[in-house]
Amino acid sequence: MAEYRATVTRIIAAHLAETVARLCRERGARRIAVAPGGPDVRSGVELVVDDPPLSPQALDELDGVLTGCALAIAETGTIVLDGSERSGRRALTLVPDWHLCVVEAGSVVPGVPDAVAALADAAREGRPLTLVSGPSATSDIELDRVEGVHGPRTLDVLVLD
Repeated sequence: MAEYRATVTRIIAAHLAETVARLCRERGARRIAVAPGGPDVRSGVELVVDDPPLSPQALDELDGVLTGCALAIAETGTIVLDGSERSGRRALTLVPDWHLCVVEAGSVVPGVPDAVAALADAAREGRPLTLVSGPSATSDIELDRVEGVHGPRTLDVLVLD
């Protein structure tokens, strides 16, 4: 994930609130959305819970979003969002320009086949699965990289040991 311009930081759970507060200061974030079942963090930043669902305009006016994830894949450096209360709905994680995602070390699986097996129930339920390996990026015809077109321009991942 770091190879794709995301930041990945390993921390212990006791340092989650202070790390979120530090990252918010560094990113200039004062108001961030949080998934209804996402990390419960008292960080000195205004947390706007996405319940009822915020409009796209309201999401765009926030400084970022804080979520958990369904799991992460070690082999590819990918986080998987499954539309659950922990991961948040797809618009919540794609509209704000900054995504801060908390990954519990116990939810990291070795490879893609392990992830597919673990996500079988979510797929059967028809929940959207979003695989994220870095900030949103694309290239134009001249191969100039453009970030933030199809999702967050900035991605920070906190791995809780």
